[in-house]
Amino acid sequence: MPDTALARKTDAIAFDRNAEVFALMRDSAAILARQEPILAPVVERIVLGAADFSDALARLLATKLECDTACHDRLLALATEAMRADPAIAGHAVLDLDAIKDRDPAARNHLTPFLFFKGFHALQWHRVGHWLLGQGRHALASFLQSRVSESLAVDIHPAARIGWGLLIDHGTGVVIGETAVVGNDVSILHGVTLGGTGKESGDRHPKVRDGVLIGAGAKILGNIEIGEGAKIGAGSVVLTAVPPHRTAVGNPARIVGSCSEPLPALTMDHSIPVPPGIDFVI
Repeated sequence: MPDTALARKTDAIAFDRNAEVFALMRDSAAILARQEPILAPVVERIVLGAADFSDALARLLATKLECDTACHDRLLALATEAMRADPAIAGHAVLDLDAIKDRDPAARNHLTPFLFFKGFHALQWHRVGHWLLGQGRHALASFLQSRVSESLAVDIHPAARIGWGLLIDHGTGVVIGETAVVGNDVSILHGVTLGGTGKESGDRHPKVRDGVLIGAGAKILGNIEIGEGAKIGAGSVVLTAVPPHRTAVGNPARIVGSCSEPLPALTMDHSIPVPPGIDFVI
């Protein structure tokens, strides 16, 4: 889906949620500051001292990448500039937080993944980098990609097109290539690669449609389509297209049946249908 259409589709949903989610985060932050004094300066600087959700997100992102070559204040100004120019960045971040809270039992509230889940942090810096690329600021977008990879162990090319409601669980080792497309309401676990085959140029990365669940360590390689509501088993190596609402597992992956739910990313059910008479699938 083109970025402009994506933004239009989610405007009414996301931006109505910004103030509501920020209020919930402030309530949680006030409780956390009282319960854990060592964290009080963090939540006061990032959340309680922020004017709104976008401001809090910019403050958070700056703390994640600050280094000798990029000071906190410049990163804060950059993230703020991007979100003012493209409010969909913050709007989609709210929908990502909603997705994490809905799908990850470790997320007891919105504040926890906002402050502590690096898959969320990497994704939001990607959204800033994607905006920079659209402004022709390629070098800075590449710098952010490099810093996120170094700091958070998540490598997303700034040109990759990513929808909203995305859960990158744990995050470590996730790689998403330049021409990859990831739809809405997708769940990706750690160690997943959306890569090329190494033999092609141009449009060479996977197209992952809405509601897809990709298990830990799965590798999806080449310009192939993973259809809406499909499920990719953990550790699979996928080299050919997967039809909508089907389950693929193994190395090389093959179709082993249909998904029991329309959008497995929402239920996070990693079980696979094993055909009768087969004890395991390779």
